[in-house]
Amino acid sequence: MASDYAPPVDRLLVFGHCRDSIANWPDHPKVLELGPEYIPDLIRMATDEELWLLESEGLEIWAPIHAWRSLGQLRAEAAIEPLLSLLHRMDDEGNDWIGEELPEVFGMIGAAAISALSTYLADKTHGLSARTAASEALVKIAEQYPETQEKSIAAIAHQLEQFTKNNPVLNGMLVAALLDLKAVEAAPVMERAFAANRVDETIAGDWEEVQLDLGMVSKLELRQRRFAASQRPVVDFSTVTQPKPDVTGFGSSSSEQSKKKGKKKK
Repeated sequence: MASDYAPPVDRLLVFGHCRDSIANWPDHPKVLELGPEYIPDLIRMATDEELWLLESEGLEIWAPIHAWRSLGQLRAEAAIEPLLSLLHRMDDEGNDWIGEELPEVFGMIGAAAISALSTYLADKTHGLSARTAASEALVKIAEQYPETQEKSIAAIAHQLEQFTKNNPVLNGMLVAALLDLKAVEAAPVMERAFAANRVDETIAGDWEEVQLDLGMVSKLELRQRRFAASQRPVVDFSTVTQPKPDVTGFGSSSSEQSKKKGKKKK
């Protein structure tokens, strides 16, 4: 298999495991002298079906991960679509590595990936995990490149506007993404989604908690609201005395009716 890749890309086949955090990712372009000219081979390695299907415990199983890390570090715009094609493995195969790392890789690539990620997020044919990863990638781009924040927020909020058609879990993940970006401007659409009961509240909390996270209310104000709600009197209608029905149908007592009849006889 190593013969399929020319140096220095072939060294990624034996580079080692990938159990390190993003802060400790090796600088592949620097360490291996990988320049833009190697992007096509790196894309091929990242998407190599033979490598993905390996059941070996050898170091080559880590090669696709090293390849996509390298592509992120090179800010390889040509890799955007090929990397998006891997997201389905999250839903189809339960691949956690993709969900954990590809949002980071897209974040490195930057603004050029926003349009493709937005389109992917809006496509209902993709799985829930894959679409969630796309929204997380938009967050990572905005975090690494603050000038892109407005576009990233707009893309996520636009998808949340489809809350009646979205899975409530996806809506919850979109709300969480907007919270990560402190997107107060998206509060109106979030409120509508919560009001329609279309948000899974186990993900980012309920509407009150979201307002708190966005700084729209203080903890004191939230406590006061909840206290006031708990003090509202509850009426037990089973104990309320009902008026006796007027059996005469004239609104007066039977004794009064008798008196009136007696007067008429005289």
